[in-house]
Amino acid sequence: MSSNLHIRVATTDDSGQIQHLLKTLAQWMKDSKINQWSFLLEGEDDKLKEWISKGLTYIVEKDETFIATFTLLPEAGEWDRHIWGDDLPVNSSYLHRLAISPAYMSQGIGKKVIEWLSMREIEIVRLDCVADNKKLNLFYHNNGFELIGITDNHCKYQKFMKKGE
Repeated sequence: MSSNLHIRVATTDDSGQIQHLLKTLAQWMKDSKINQWSFLLEGEDDKLKEWISKGLTYIVEKDETFIATFTLLPEAGEWDRHIWGDDLPVNSSYLHRLAISPAYMSQGIGKKVIEWLSMREIEIVRLDCVADNKKLNLFYHNNGFELIGITDNHCKYQKFMKKGE
């Protein structure tokens, strides 16, 4: 991670700004006719609150300014089991809701998050995204994720992580 980027575990004090960013991006996607995260516009996100309380959600800061967030589950959640079925290796972690503030998009922040993940004790990172979100699918492809298939109109990606990659 570069000297002015810092990733830390989110706290309950961060909940408001995380919710705000996710809802902002959900509205942007809706306005852009991308059918992803629309459920976030319907109210409070209890799943996110649970993830934060368990220390599974992270904050990315640049020069002490909140610029992005993501959640990393150490095992498959309900949605992951729906998407991946019985293919759930124990050494997989599941990336959810990687969200970058619009002011910091296209600055390599997502790539830095993936580099940070490669430095953790993680063997496989899995994720899914809506199949018709071409920009996001291209991002994951360009960052070394392999398309495994499509389930319920969601592309399934995974990446074998190597320490120091």
